[in-house]
Formats: sequence, structure tokens, C-alpha cells
Amino acid sequence: MQIITTERVPIKLWADDIDAQAMQQARNLANLPFTFRWVAIMPDAHAGYGMPIGGVLATDGVVIPNAVGVDIGCGMAAVRTDLKKVTTTQLQDILSIIRADVPVGFKHHPEPQPWDGFDRAPDIGIIQEELYSARHQLGTLGGGNHFIEIQQGDDGFVWLMIHSGSRNFGLKTATEYHRLARQRSAKGKFTLPDPDLSYLDADSPEGRDYLTAMNYCLEFARANRALMVHRCMEAITAVTGGVGTYEVNIHHNYAAEETHFGHRVLVHRKGATSARAGQAGIIPGSMGAHSYITEGRGSEESFQSSSHGAGRRMGRNEATRKLNLEREQQKMKGIIHGLRSKHDLDEAPGAYKDIEDVMARQQDLVRIVTRLRPLAVIKG
Repeated sequence: MQIITTERVPIKLWADDIDAQAMQQARNLANLPFTFRWVAIMPDAHAGYGMPIGGVLATDGVVIPNAVGVDIGCGMAAVRTDLKKVTTTQLQDILSIIRADVPVGFKHHPEPQPWDGFDRAPDIGIIQEELYSARHQLGTLGGGNHFIEIQQGDDGFVWLMIHSGSRNFGLKTATEYHRLARQRSAKGKFTLPDPDLSYLDADSPEGRDYLTAMNYCLEFARANRALMVHRCMEAITAVTGGVGTYEVNIHHNYAAEETHFGHRVLVHRKGATSARAGQAGIIPGSMGAHSYITEGRGSEESFQSSSHGAGRRMGRNEATRKLNLEREQQKMKGIIHGLRSKHDLDEAPGAYKDIEDVMARQQDLVRIVTRLRPLAVIKG
């Protein structure tokens, strides 16, 4: 870990290859008057809106919508099955069923999906506006870096892993409350280093509404992953007879009130995973690399957090422009995947940092429990 002490509060870095834009964003965070103790930057960090993805920020009395992220509740689910192996033919059959049952990209279910959480949606405008669409989006993967993967663990078992979030709920909530935050921050007592860091007082009506809406988005995101897990496990069981024996379902875009160093603060984890002592975590690599089931070490240096994945080393457009399709396909040799054209290169292995290096840099934050090798991937 490297510590930078040139700003109002320190910046603690677990990364040594952070890009210049992300580094400037970390400096901006460190100079905010309400930043508590220090800023923690994870080894997968790269530039985002206002705050680096792979950043952890504790604040006193305020919430920053862009320090949570636009896909509120984006996170991971993983299931260990009782299968010891699965054949290529079985994998292909499983993927065929999943593709029929789990919409990807912009596709939604034609019929509303059941979830008792719809009955307790808060009476907040942006949530109520999205309820109809959300009933059709529950149990859908989305696009971008979201994925479904079947993996072989070094524990001898076959695993299922899913990366997805809160769909339009999160995006619309983030957009609306960032707009309100910009209006309020423009009337504040100090000038922000970046308008993308506009904030709301946590105890203001807007701040309370944002946190209520955010927490509902988290609940929806967890239910979204849970329904996809259920549908994917139905496919696995139908083809192989295998069943799930252990499951983890976690967020990596959210804010939570926590106690650190004796103070109640709001910890923003944007592309970062909670890693309390003994807490189960999931840190995926790229679609051609290993992923990890972890156990948190409870380090207060990172506000009990770890990375959320490998982290991008190229933006999507840059990856599509620069990466070689054949070379990236070679990295996926032995894996059933959908990397078929240059348009798919935005999520190719070469677009991401080396997950082994990322894991090596956070040994003080998490302990590796299981190493997972990809067998088959459905890309969002």
C-alpha cells in the first residue's frame, strides 16, 4: 500500500498502475471538506464519473450519488454446486436453456415477474415511475460488463457466477438525484473540484429520499440476481441433476452507514466490495481469467473493503479499436464464449487488468477461499 499525503486527507493506494484521470479524481475526493480520515483506492481502480471505480469514500453527513455509481446495487452472485465436473455437451445444453430463460442486453421478460418487494416500493417519484418496467426487468442480465459464467473451482466443484445490478431502477435513480445534487451543491458554501461530486446533505429531504431509493434499488438488485440464479440452477439441474450447496450474493455499488474509528459515517463503495472479517466476497476476473471467492480480513485501512474485480485497463471504445480479435479469442481457448466479432472486444480479456496482480496487491484485505476457472460464459 502506498500513502499520498499531499492533500487535505491522505490517499491510501493499493494500486500502482492507476491512470492519471483516476488519480486526479482521488485527489479531488481527498480535498472534500466532509471526507473522513482518508480515501482508499483499490487495486482495480480506474476513472469513473467524479470518483474512481474501485474507490472507497467515507463521508460525514453527506451522500454523493456519483460515489455510489449509476448502476446502484451492481454486484455478484455465486453458487457452488454439488457437481464435480460437467461436459462440453452439457455446458452447451445448459447455456441454451439459460439464453431462453434469462434475457440479456436490452431485452426484458414479456410477462411481469413475481417479487413481493414490488408491494413495498417507496412512495418516491422515480421509483414509482419505473415500477411497471421493473416488473419485466427482474431476472434480466443487462449489457456491458454483466455476465453469467459456469466455472470449475479448485475445491473440486462446479460453480455458477452472475454479475448484474438494478437495471433501470439504479440508472434512473442515480441520474435524478445527481441532478438534484448539482442544484443544491451550486448553492453551497464551497466550490467543488468537479460537479460530478455534487452531494446531498444526508439529513435533508432530498438526501433521505435518495438513500431510501438507493436502498430499494439494492433490494431489487439482490432479487434480480437471485431470480437469475434460480433460473440458471434450474437449467443446470435439468441437464446434469446437480443442485446448489452454497450461495453468496453481494453488492459493489452502494453506500452504507457504518462505524469506523468510533464515528458513524456513510461509506461509499463504488466498484468495491465489503470485506469485514470473515465476510464472504466475490472478485471476478475477465471472461478469460480466474475469479475468486474470498473472505474479508476486516482491514480498517480500507474501511473493511476490497476490490470488486480485475478493473478495466481500456475503455470500451478503446478496446474495440485496439484489441486483436484472433488474439483475444486465443486467450479464451477451451472456454465456451460469445467473443465472435470485433464488436465484442469491449469486454475481451485484454480490456482488463491482470486479476492475479490485483489479488496479490490486496492480500492484507482478503483471503482467497476458492479459485475459479471459467468453462462457459454468456456476455451481457
